[in-house]
Amino acid sequence: MNAMKNALLLLCFSLVLPFPLTTSVRLTLREGSSLSVDKPDDTLTSEDSAFAAGFYPVGENAYCFAIWFSKPSCSIPNCTVVWMANRDQPVNGRSSKLSLRKNGDLVLIDADRTVVWATSTGSSSGSSMKLLQLLDTGNLVLRDEQHVISWQSFDTPTNTLLPLQNLTRNTPLVSHRSKNNFSSGYYRLYFDNDNLLRLLFSGPKITSIYWPNPWLNSWDAGRTSWNDSRVAILDPYGNFTSSDDLKFLTSDYGAKVQRRLTVDYDGDVRVYSRSEGEEWSVSWQAKSDLCTIHGTCGPNSMCTYHPREGRSCICAPGYERENPSDWTQGCKPKFNSFCDSKVETEFVELPHADFYGYDKGVFFKMFTLEMCKKLCLDLCNCLGIQYKNWNCYPKLLLLNGQYSPGVEGGIHFRLPKSNLSSYKLPRIEYAALQCPANEVLLPRTYVKRQESSAIKILLIFVGAIAGTEAIVVLTVWCFLHGTSREKGRAHIDGYHAGPTGFRRFTYDELKKATRNFSEEIGKGSGGTVHKAVLSDSRVAAVKRLLEANQGENEFLAEVSTIGNLNHMNLIDMWGYCAEGKHRLLIYEFMEHGSLAENLSSPTELDWSKRFEIAVGSARGLAYLHEECLEWVLHCDVKPHNILLDSMYQPKVADFGLSKMLKREGLKDSGFSRIRGTRGYMAPEWIYNMPITSKVDVYSYGIVLLELVTGRSPTGGLANTEGGDENESKRLTSSVRERKRTGIPMETWIKEIVDPRLTGEYDTRMVGVLVAVALQCVEEDRDARPTMRQVVEMLLRCSDEDEDEMILA
Repeated sequence: MNAMKNALLLLCFSLVLPFPLTTSVRLTLREGSSLSVDKPDDTLTSEDSAFAAGFYPVGENAYCFAIWFSKPSCSIPNCTVVWMANRDQPVNGRSSKLSLRKNGDLVLIDADRTVVWATSTGSSSGSSMKLLQLLDTGNLVLRDEQHVISWQSFDTPTNTLLPLQNLTRNTPLVSHRSKNNFSSGYYRLYFDNDNLLRLLFSGPKITSIYWPNPWLNSWDAGRTSWNDSRVAILDPYGNFTSSDDLKFLTSDYGAKVQRRLTVDYDGDVRVYSRSEGEEWSVSWQAKSDLCTIHGTCGPNSMCTYHPREGRSCICAPGYERENPSDWTQGCKPKFNSFCDSKVETEFVELPHADFYGYDKGVFFKMFTLEMCKKLCLDLCNCLGIQYKNWNCYPKLLLLNGQYSPGVEGGIHFRLPKSNLSSYKLPRIEYAALQCPANEVLLPRTYVKRQESSAIKILLIFVGAIAGTEAIVVLTVWCFLHGTSREKGRAHIDGYHAGPTGFRRFTYDELKKATRNFSEEIGKGSGGTVHKAVLSDSRVAAVKRLLEANQGENEFLAEVSTIGNLNHMNLIDMWGYCAEGKHRLLIYEFMEHGSLAENLSSPTELDWSKRFEIAVGSARGLAYLHEECLEWVLHCDVKPHNILLDSMYQPKVADFGLSKMLKREGLKDSGFSRIRGTRGYMAPEWIYNMPITSKVDVYSYGIVLLELVTGRSPTGGLANTEGGDENESKRLTSSVRERKRTGIPMETWIKEIVDPRLTGEYDTRMVGVLVAVALQCVEEDRDARPTMRQVVEMLLRCSDEDEDEMILA
């Protein structure tokens, strides 16, 4: 009797609950079945649980059928969506469904029975049964029992390209409208009729190409128009290849759990990647200067950029905002059209300003400024001129403007002479852009079903009984498990977070983990490094900074810098301690220590390891300079700050002397004191010249020479901290002179290469490293390559067909 009662109560309990007690994973949808918007758990899941497909909320009472990353687990609407079927026509939040009809047609039906979206794969013939399946690649496929695919989501992308998904002439990527509006936006990545992959701004009134730079020929942009296949693909390791010769490797090239290429709503194309337990990070992007993206600010306004505040817009002199809450509408003139009146006009110059295109023409005939102004005054629809290098550009429209100290030249705006004094030059302000991001509202009403009052009373009675039993069960469970929960509480607070979390440690924790700092594994001007075993058994390196003010400054620099960086060739920081006078940093432990230790060790590094170290450390620095959200200079690149893991993979470390830089330019970056280690310091430090990313390039060049020769900048074996600038010059001059002697390459390489390699090295690759190193240590910083170019040169040398490209 009791058993029957319990079974009945369990059945009633399941009827009144708003969700099932258990959720089964659904891998396929067969003919005659549906997914309902009324059931949040009614989703398809890939076999590896990395992706899910179902109804995704895009506004109040508005849903789209979508695919999103479901692993690591996320809560809707905070999941990363990669595809949508109906983003421009969302369906109702009640009674809508996705159905696979018995004829094989996949249809999305709104609450009023309207078909919003369909695959048109239905057949009246008695063909084999179809089913809908979400693959581990994120591709939603409609296939038959013989695995013949009749439709797939990979053929109709929205704004995202997943690894192994082809981008073709018929499958452009289109951005979202804004961060919170998933409808089709104004930016498009597509193959044009010239077979080139381009970025296009297609606004309500104006359409323009902005990537690659439209004034460049295809070959000047590094592209080719001869291949008409028009296809591009991103592989799972981060290698992107396109039929127009666009190729790139992501900054974290290699095995990664998840990757995606997305046309973002701000008009940039980015590759995002993450390992399990990590957040998405940008590993490549098409445009580093976001203000060169068209359509950002609307007509008669100019884009400005700040690394912390982001992009903002300012009106040109004589103009005011069209809509204070929406910068994309631009600015309107405070005066009437010059064509409608004969008002006298004059020019107001704004330096460091530029507007792209829409010129009356380009006049190259050695125009003077006065001649250029007269040309504009003779045109009633001329709004201003751009004049530089004796060339005249009369502007008929003021679109896609930029205003930044890094912009060359300026604009002379044409304004009414009577009110000239009232038109003030704009100030660069960094107010966040107010973009339209309204939620999609679907005002619908529903007719409630008439229910029997007796049924209502019965349901209430059953619910009360079920609720009472649930309370009793919960009370007993809490009593039985209370003690174990108290014992486990210490493991869920901030001091016992997950094994990969960035957290704050107590000084007592670190004192215990390092056995009172007994095992010192490194020492420098900033402090000492000790080996530690954390409470979760991870081996770590704890850097104990000096207690002086300089130590605290270095501490703050490292925490703020490293905490925002994520790259396979940068040291991983696990946490920190800021307690009283104590300042400590906790890093992953690197089994093989520093490159300096290995170069001075009798157990020498073989050639293949040295080359991998050169490439890996270059990738890490390239990420710092160009790829991360803030540009960073390391300022102390040397073998002591390149650490090697158990597989001898390099990781650049020690950012205590780094310098965060504003994205609007590196030319005017200032430093309060000289930074770095003598022997590795670029001439700019010595002669008090402006500091740019090229100081890291110079230091990296010295490191390359050490990898090849085994000698430090002092001229001895690589076992010292480094000498002064003259000593580093002796090392570079010695190598450069051997290379210039005219003797065969094999001979001069044999004279300079580290004798501990005992002749086991690749002569061609040694030559490449020497050539790259000598370019990096040029006295003129403008003659040095960027770290991105260094990476490309080193990777290129592995191709046997291009042996002579760098060595020539």
